[in-house]
Amino acid sequence: MSADPLHRATNTQRSMTSPPSGGLGASAVEVRRSSRRRRTVSAYREGDRTVVLIPARMSEAEEKRWVGVMLDKLAAQESKRVLGDTELADRAERLSDQYLEGKARPASVRWVTNQNTRWGSCTPAEGSIRLSHRLQGMPEYVVDYVLIHELAHLLVPGHGPRFWRLLDAYPRTERARGYLEGVVAADRLPHLPAARGD
Repeated sequence: MSADPLHRATNTQRSMTSPPSGGLGASAVEVRRSSRRRRTVSAYREGDRTVVLIPARMSEAEEKRWVGVMLDKLAAQESKRVLGDTELADRAERLSDQYLEGKARPASVRWVTNQNTRWGSCTPAEGSIRLSHRLQGMPEYVVDYVLIHELAHLLVPGHGPRFWRLLDAYPRTERARGYLEGVVAADRLPHLPAARGD
């Protein structure tokens, strides 16, 4: 197989699609069909988009199904990866630019292990944001929601109408809040001992 990108381009068809409505990718999806690819499907992130590689002979229905499968697979892999404090600060900056017109500029963003009753907190006077370590391993859109929530607090104290209008810019606010409510509810369920086998 040649590594020459021009050679590969002659055997590849590309199309851009939006992510499936239930998919976890917030960016555009580029599907690349290859006549040399027979059975395998793969996907990776490239900047602000997801690239899905499929065999050229696949039907549109198969393509749609595989795009959803691969978006879910990538999201699961990414949720296992723990962002460091530097990556978290970079992510906060990108989210501020994307959803808050770049107006929220924290001085520091970091993980902490001493927040067991809240997901995040901020000190506007210092410009510091802290996220609970319990968020590590949760889906990216949930971590992003908590970051945006705390970024919004740098601009608006309290949870009044102006604050919630800022969060309306993030399209997954309700979904992320539902996820976190589910985690809290699950923690409150009684933990029954495992059934013993006879």
